[in-house]
Amino acid sequence: MVNQGFNFARSMRALIVALALPFAALPIAQAQTMPPGAKQPSDFPRAKLTAGMYVIDAAVAANDPDREQGLMYRTKLAPNEGMLFVFGENAVHCFWMKNTLIPLSIAFIRADGTVTDIDEMDAETENNHCPRNNGVYALEMSKGWFASKGIKPGMKIKGLPQPQ
Repeated sequence: MVNQGFNFARSMRALIVALALPFAALPIAQAQTMPPGAKQPSDFPRAKLTAGMYVIDAAVAANDPDREQGLMYRTKLAPNEGMLFVFGENAVHCFWMKNTLIPLSIAFIRADGTVTDIDEMDAETENNHCPRNNGVYALEMSKGWFASKGIKPGMKIKGLPQPQ
């Protein structure tokens, strides 16, 4: 006698596999959401920064198009990876999270490398995140990174490239 439950289960598995096959060839989420003309993460210049004993691999956004894109469309960051925004003027530079798919922490930094402010930013929001102090740099890391490493205002980030 044939076990009807066994045949049903085998048929269901075959159906699930058949339905899933067309989706197996789809590109990863990051590639799906990256619009034409957007810079790929590997295309940004890189800088090795230090915050206390921690080494940061930072993509550098030092011109208007790169600063405008920032970490938009990215779906993940490596554990000590971030993005350094470099500005040509000492001012209050505000940020938002439109089209940014991952929650981030941001440190606002003076020309001498001193962290002035740190803020937490939720993904895909449009509220402004502005420092209370003027600065030349901003460093975005995964949300909670600065707190988890004990990095606070008053500490220094080293290895910063010179503003243009």
